[in-house]
Amino acid sequence: MVARVVTVEPFDIVVFGATGDLARRKLLPALFERDLAGQMPDDARIIGTSRRPLPDEDFRAFARDALGVADGVEDVDQAVLARFLNRLTYVAVDALSDEGWPDLAATLKVGEDRVRVFYLAVGPDLFDPICARIGAFGLVTDLSRVVVEKPVGKDLASAQKVNAAVGRVFREEAVFRIDHYLGKETVQNLMALRFANALFEPVWNNAHIDHVQITVAESIGTAGRAGYYDTAGALRDMVQNHILQLLCLVAMEPPVSLDADAVRDEKLKVLKALEPINESNFAQMTVRGQYRAGASAGGAVPGYLEELGSGESSTETFVAIKAEIGNWRWSGVPFYLRTGKRLASRVSEIVVAFRPIPHSVFDDHAGPIMPNRLVIRLQPDEGVKLWLMIKDPGPGGMRLQHVPLDMSFASVFGVRNPDAYERLIMDVVRGNQTLFMRRDEVEAAWRWVDPILDAWRASRDQPKPYTAGTWGPSAAIALIERDGRTWTDDA
Repeated sequence: MVARVVTVEPFDIVVFGATGDLARRKLLPALFERDLAGQMPDDARIIGTSRRPLPDEDFRAFARDALGVADGVEDVDQAVLARFLNRLTYVAVDALSDEGWPDLAATLKVGEDRVRVFYLAVGPDLFDPICARIGAFGLVTDLSRVVVEKPVGKDLASAQKVNAAVGRVFREEAVFRIDHYLGKETVQNLMALRFANALFEPVWNNAHIDHVQITVAESIGTAGRAGYYDTAGALRDMVQNHILQLLCLVAMEPPVSLDADAVRDEKLKVLKALEPINESNFAQMTVRGQYRAGASAGGAVPGYLEELGSGESSTETFVAIKAEIGNWRWSGVPFYLRTGKRLASRVSEIVVAFRPIPHSVFDDHAGPIMPNRLVIRLQPDEGVKLWLMIKDPGPGGMRLQHVPLDMSFASVFGVRNPDAYERLIMDVVRGNQTLFMRRDEVEAAWRWVDPILDAWRASRDQPKPYTAGTWGPSAAIALIERDGRTWTDDA
């Protein structure tokens, strides 16, 4: 099966922070793959900016290194590589002064009639001065869009400040707040599973679903970002954006269409329906942890404090939450959320656990009957499993087995699975905001998260220690097992 590629209209993309880590690891490779797939028009341009001066050729060499290719590599089409590198130009711009901005304006002047994307691959403290100068130098056109990377603030007040700064220059319809999890193929297939199949939507409610688990587990530590991570922690870094967005897609009502605002209206209703977690109940509803030295697949690894180079820190590297949604569809159905670093394996998945059958017609020799569950895996191997009870083949009576109907996207469709950034950048060019967060979504998520942070801050409790290479502190197991359930680690 061949994926259909639709060429987008001509565009210029200006990447602020073009020599940074995000551009190197994600943005430049994503743009190259879209060029390789034939999706970029011939006259599309990629304009890199950062503060230090850099000749175009040096920027192209940086891009070549980012792609991991060099002359003579057999599986890279050298003509396509040359075409992509020729799209790249570089303009030195100081975000905190007017230096270099006239040069950027002159570079963009030749493309005033095309889509213009400003990608802010920089820290959130630079969003305001960059947007202010984009406006002051007259760089915004009717076809301009701006891409804002997370984190959008560190709490509600700072998120509102960031949104206001961007909103002074760009209309809300031109602001694309990116969450790369929403660009994953499996996340989008969640909507297809629910709304394109009569099998699921009639049972997608508290009458048939027992609980939902959402896990985003990383086996690595802070990967050289301990200084930043210590100001964020797992709740801000993962739950407020990635995990709550996944929860919204699982729990939202069917939208009237796949129009961006129709989808985001339904997600917003879920965020507003989340039952509060605050000082009155945080001890029963949340667990936070911090990893200690242990072992991973690569051998012995240090603890968080050793990576941080500090004797103490109250920052959580693991969080588990029992979330509840106060509406008719989900009343009584807990959503168990967990994320952390230095866990047993790298996996991101959603497990929808259905209720047990009300009565068994089979005798004891058939074996136990396990409830059905739907497992939607985002990484490392994107796919969907539906666990069912079936008869064990062969003579000898009725013996039941719990087995999955397993669909791996790579094996079923036989095509390369694009990185999330590839899809999202092209959606920005198209002006399709369906997979991006609206301002009120971001702020509603912070309104739910802030009281948890406040409760933790007011508490004298420190994050519970857990050994690197495990599934987190034992209290996280108790969080779900006191409800008679268990984490699904082998889905």
